Amino acid sequence: MSDFVSFTILGLVTASVYAVAASGLVVTYTTSGIFNFAHGAIGMMGAFMYWQLLDWGVPTVPAIALVLVVFAPAFGALIDRVIMRGLEGTSEVTKTVVTVGLLFGLIALAPIIWPPTRNRVVGEFFGGSKFQLGDVFVSYHQVVVILVAGLVAVGLRLLLYGTRTGIAMRAVVSNRDLVRLNGGRPGRSSAASWALGSALAALSGILIADRLGLEVMALTLLVVNAYAAAIVGRLVSLPMTFLGAAILGLAQSYAVGYLPQNPDWLPDGIDLVTSLRLAIPVVMLFIVLLVLPQAPLRAHGIVRSREIVARPTMRSALVAAAVLVIGVGVVSSFLDASQTISWSKGLALAIIMLSLVPLTGYGGQISLAQMSFAGLGAYAMATWGPGGNPIGLLAAFALPALVGALVALPAVRLRGIYLALATLAFAVFMDRVVFTQDAMFRGGSKAIARLSFLGFGFESDRAYMILMAFVFAGLGVGVVWLRLGPFGRRLQAMKDSPAACATLGLNLTVTKLQVFMLSAGIAGIGGAMLGGLQKTATVSQYDTLQSLPVLLMAVAGGIGMVSGALLGGLLYASFPIIAGAIPSLANFLLVAPGLIGISLGRNPNGLMNEILVGTEALRHRLRAGRAEPAAAPEEPRRPLWPIGPVMDVEMLGIDRPFTAADLAQIDLMLGVDEEELAHGAPRG
Repeated sequence: MSDFVSFTILGLVTASVYAVAASGLVVTYTTSGIFNFAHGAIGMMGAFMYWQLLDWGVPTVPAIALVLVVFAPAFGALIDRVIMRGLEGTSEVTKTVVTVGLLFGLIALAPIIWPPTRNRVVGEFFGGSKFQLGDVFVSYHQVVVILVAGLVAVGLRLLLYGTRTGIAMRAVVSNRDLVRLNGGRPGRSSAASWALGSALAALSGILIADRLGLEVMALTLLVVNAYAAAIVGRLVSLPMTFLGAAILGLAQSYAVGYLPQNPDWLPDGIDLVTSLRLAIPVVMLFIVLLVLPQAPLRAHGIVRSREIVARPTMRSALVAAAVLVIGVGVVSSFLDASQTISWSKGLALAIIMLSLVPLTGYGGQISLAQMSFAGLGAYAMATWGPGGNPIGLLAAFALPALVGALVALPAVRLRGIYLALATLAFAVFMDRVVFTQDAMFRGGSKAIARLSFLGFGFESDRAYMILMAFVFAGLGVGVVWLRLGPFGRRLQAMKDSPAACATLGLNLTVTKLQVFMLSAGIAGIGGAMLGGLQKTATVSQYDTLQSLPVLLMAVAGGIGMVSGALLGGLLYASFPIIAGAIPSLANFLLVAPGLIGISLGRNPNGLMNEILVGTEALRHRLRAGRAEPAAAPEEPRRPLWPIGPVMDVEMLGIDRPFTAADLAQIDLMLGVDEEELAHGAPRG
């Protein structure tokens, strides 16, 4: 009984920390509509700031007050003002990537501010003093953690439902304009919600710092465990969130105490019980996602968006593929060995990013597990492709595609942030349960031979680089071909308006399953090529955190374009190359992926799309410059296109011939997007 009480107390302490962290997630999502993947990183920064104040000699209570009342709220308000307000009119993918960019930026920034060369320790409150409760000793720190969680629960309930400020915070996410019409200040309410969410994240980091230590990744990933608690409340209910946290914390504690040791009947090299203890939070997250009631379809059809991507053509795809292979063949002859390896890694990552083009760019489905599929591809190549046998490359496509189908089948009913969390749960499960087994990667690595067929080998780095360019070109042409066919049109319809597809009687279940399999298979080929580049596949290459920058850089390059995936991969590979050439930029380049992700809110179309638009505009200017100037004729009166027989010139308040400015004003009244018209969209 004493052991049971001890495990219960430890479980309640863990649950309290999860509850505080998850409540911050719920507050932010409920009041802004944005799921903050950087919530754990904000908590990590708060824990480090708390230690810094203690190190400067500030007493414990004032240090906590400064972090929770000054530093964390100010940081949250800054995030809202600078980043989140620019996300209006962007897709769920862009919103996810922006918070992922913030996550990576903070992970890279923390070691720069607090170098890991110094040992930092945060002790328990009251010096770890304890009192006896029956046969069990309980620390005052544990009591404080549980009491703080209770106070947070009561305080949030009173704030959000009993005060004008809280009601305004909840109303902002529904309709900012309506809040403004009723005398509210949406900007102030949004800033308050992000300030409160950041304070709760910092509080959770402070409460758990004594157990996890001041370690960047451990504190950041704490909130991944808290996702399950937040999803129990469907990101809106605080009482259910606290219930989920209690279930999760107690389950983890009892698993440590009562799960039996690894059974003898399991094969050598598989330690399932230990791995499952670590995976309890993500297993719970995946199960909760599957049993949640399905979210209703949005009824307003196509959502107006600032994201515009040009439609590809097969001719341009074939020309670009030939240019890529020839260009890589020429450029590779001028690179040294280290540069060849670095740029080849960029091509391998570009293949993995290419897997997101049909899934996310065309179909609008979010996946945070692409590097896990890539790891399965590397394992398949190492297992079934000894000596570089091409069968291994086929297996590198087939095995991830099969696993992708198994993951997508139960998750096919999910969409948006729920789908992103389901794929994230799968990725963490692969990290903690599958890839850690000696049967998969003994000792954390596995040898992979480079591809060889028809008597041709690719042992030299230059030949392998050309091979990867050829593989990317072939896969890219195939993706464009699919985009131009019926399958691509179904994907585009699914992305634009699932409600319209349902209204028309289209069953998109098979389409989702097919695109998940295709995406996982392409990622598997990229993982096999990446492992073959270094002739060794390591677990660290394919962990969950590597999937996040892959998505980030793919969106930055242009998630809806094959060339955007190529640009994203090469851009990501260029950072360490530039850092090696210019050491003074090393710290900036560590933060650069995060800064790029954050900037996507201002420009969600991706860098490649902007390059193409700029090139086209320059071409038109050059053509106009070469043309003979003609006398400007008097602007004629232009007829109004059909907008209804009752709307005439007098009703519009125009008593003179129409001008371009008048037509622009009418476009604005009718909701016509001038940028879409400039790109050839029909008017009317």
